[in-house]
This record gives sequence, structure tokens and C-alpha cells, in this order.
Amino acid sequence: MSKTPPQLLLMPCTLLLLAQLFCFFHFSLGDIGTAATYSPPYTPTACYGSDASQFPSSNLFGAAGEGIWDNGAACGRQYKVRCISATVPRTCIPNKTIQIRIVDRAQTSVSKPTRGGTTMVLTTTAFGTIANGSPASINIEFQEV
Repeated sequence: MSKTPPQLLLMPCTLLLLAQLFCFFHFSLGDIGTAATYSPPYTPTACYGSDASQFPSSNLFGAAGEGIWDNGAACGRQYKVRCISATVPRTCIPNKTIQIRIVDRAQTSVSKPTRGGTTMVLTTTAFGTIANGSPASINIEFQEV
């Protein structure tokens, strides 16, 4: 009669523990920041002035906060953005990610954001696609594409 080595007995327990950890922790692939919203008028913008062709037809665009503005190099950059939390429970729309284009600088935008100092400011359409209600800001995960 052979005995099972202790290492083999611990393996199922180790795998179960790892599976539980993956359920409780989210591993981020992007950066973490905040987003506010702003309403029209959106022109003129710091990136493209009054050129209407700068805006995607989906209205999924936004203004860069100082942290990603990069002296104007942010103009035209595209980001995948998703809501990860907010002060009000169930604000974030689960598993919803959008792709936005940066067309302006938040600090100098014609229309003022609902909250200053955020990583990015999204159009009402973009913000409403990833968040319920109308909070002043949300916490986001974002990644340049």
C-alpha cells in the first residue's frame, strides 16, 4: 500500500486558494484615474480649433486632464475607458468599455467639466455609456490604444 506524498495533498488546496484570489482581486491592464463629464459647446478645442471633423460620429470623445495632456501630444490619442467605481453604489455599468479620442485640453475647454482636476473629461454620451446617473466624477481604468 503506497502513501500519497504530502505535496500532492496540498496541490488541490493551493489551486482552490488561487481561484478564490482571482475572484476577489481585479488585475488591471491599464492606468487608474478619474473622469468627469462636460456638455456642448465643444468648440473651439485646444487640439483642432473649430474643425467639426475632429469629433467621432459616435460622440465618444473627451478632453485630457493635465496628467495626460503631455504639452498637447495627447491630441488625437485614443483610450479604452471603463468605470471601476464611484461614490454612489451601482453607478458603473458592469463590463462596459468605450474607446474615446482626445480632442481638447480639460483645463481650457469652452464647456467646464462637472469636476476639475480629473484625468479626463468625457462627453455626456461617453460618460453615460459607462456610468449610470449623473455623478460629478467616477473612477476609471484607461489604456491608450
